[in-house]
Amino acid sequence: QVQLVESGGGSVETGGSLRLSCSASEYNYRGRCMGWFRQFPGQERVGIAAIFTTGKETWYADAVKDRFTISRDNGRNLLYLEMNGLKPEDTAVYYCAAARTYWAPGCGHWYTRLRFSPSDRDNYWGQGTQVTVSS
Repeated sequence: QVQLVESGGGSVETGGSLRLSCSASEYNYRGRCMGWFRQFPGQERVGIAAIFTTGKETWYADAVKDRFTISRDNGRNLLYLEMNGLKPEDTAVYYCAAARTYWAPGCGHWYTRLRFSPSDRDNYWGQGTQVTVSS
């Protein structure tokens, strides 16, 4: 059974860095979209970065571009999010997600349109990790 487990969250000061990891046991990662999403209190979970696991093309939301870097270690089936220049407005719960099958419209389409649903059978989600940035 596929399980996504995030780690690496924590509390940092403004300008600090964190690296989130997502282990994806039993996940067939070849030719799939994977991404990071974040959720502010009382708001929807939204995508901030995505990667195509085979070609390793990446996509970023404007809010995190040039500060965050998504990457994959296919050998270890790990997904990372390197976060630099953190700001208080980055405070959120961060989730990793993985598409169950190949997404033909592309990962840029996938991560911008994907919304979390408990009944989602097309994607896997982790349980989330809290990131808190103090001013």
